[in-house]
Amino acid sequence: MSDKPIIGVVGVGYVGLTTGACLAHIGHTVVCGDVDVTKIDRLRNGEIPIVEEGLTEIVSEGISTGRLEFVVGATEVAERSDIVFLCVPTPQDDDGSADLSFIEAASAEIGPVLRSGAIVVNKSTVPVGTTVVVDEVIQRSDITVVSHPEFLREGTAVNDFLHPDRVVVGADDRSAAEKVAALYESIDTQVIITDAASAETIKYAANGFLAMKISFVNAVAAMCEAVGADVVDVVEGIGSDRRIGREFLRPGPGWGGSCFPKDSHALVHVAASHGYDFSMMRGVIAVNDEQRERMVRKVQHAVGTNDLNGMTISVLGLTFKAGTDDLRDSPSLAVIGRLRELGATVKAYDPTATGTLSLVQESFLSGISVQQSIDEAMSEGDVLVILTEWPEFTSLDLERAKALLSGSAIVDTRNLLDPQTVRAAGLTYDGVGRLA
Repeated sequence: MSDKPIIGVVGVGYVGLTTGACLAHIGHTVVCGDVDVTKIDRLRNGEIPIVEEGLTEIVSEGISTGRLEFVVGATEVAERSDIVFLCVPTPQDDDGSADLSFIEAASAEIGPVLRSGAIVVNKSTVPVGTTVVVDEVIQRSDITVVSHPEFLREGTAVNDFLHPDRVVVGADDRSAAEKVAALYESIDTQVIITDAASAETIKYAANGFLAMKISFVNAVAAMCEAVGADVVDVVEGIGSDRRIGREFLRPGPGWGGSCFPKDSHALVHVAASHGYDFSMMRGVIAVNDEQRERMVRKVQHAVGTNDLNGMTISVLGLTFKAGTDDLRDSPSLAVIGRLRELGATVKAYDPTATGTLSLVQESFLSGISVQQSIDEAMSEGDVLVILTEWPEFTSLDLERAKALLSGSAIVDTRNLLDPQTVRAAGLTYDGVGRLA
């Protein structure tokens, strides 16, 4: 391997595209491959298929400097690269386990054509033991498989990559791990080199802990409503403790997205498969499921009936969080789904769902009347429900809302609005854990 290894990335989804573009940004030569020909053509033209702050700029930079290239398939990536990152999907199976079929297929494709001495990097979130699985599929003694989990947050992924809290690399061959860690020598951060199983566990444990913090604060919010406390002040009090911190202590409609649901269930499954009942994590998941139902009950209370037949619910926010167009396992869509099951018609607005919907968006938003503006979503609604924390919703024109809505209630599941200001405008307000 040369002093400046060529980097290959298999899969240009959310993780792969961010990883490849950022590696090119810090000076590496990167070849990214994907089976989706249309996606590759768009990327070659600098068209980014996802909403992610800063990503368009660094992809364009990589293409213009010649450090970032996009090709079709994994074979060419493997033939040209010294270190190959596997960034393919690992969806959740019905039993909560991670589906490794994409990882295994990619490994089988690149195995025969990898350069001698190449390093294969598991960047996808995978269960403990996957480095062994990949090694067995590749079946080459001159190839080393390394675990290198990602810790990117959608909406801030570029910043997270370039300014990480830590870089984790795990391998039984320390020399290979050090070569992967050396890719980040221009970034000032802590580097943790460990064994493969520990690296794989770190990823699941980190996401499980963050999900636990969110479920905890949502349970605290429910308790605040029961005892007459205000969760904003309670969070300020506990978050000021340096041992606890304020991050991920903001109540809402529950956690979702592409990582937390999948990884929390996988953590339970991995533990069970090795003889340990991770009951705490099962509780975290149960609290999250209940939180979504609590939001539905808030809407029912706001309109004064459990039967929502004939009701029009105005919704602001569809994505699982602000700063992304990702609809996967969105708490908003889970709540909307329950409202529709109860007979409601849903009119919704999200800043990433304007214009003609993509096929992917249509598949998630079927049955929802997607509007092109906040005003259109609010028009004739019996209740207004805020489900995603987009900044533009914090400055909602309350007088306009009062004029457009048929009803007079706002259910603010993200606590974006000031309750007193809402009530002063002649509207009723129900937040999460806020004083009535």
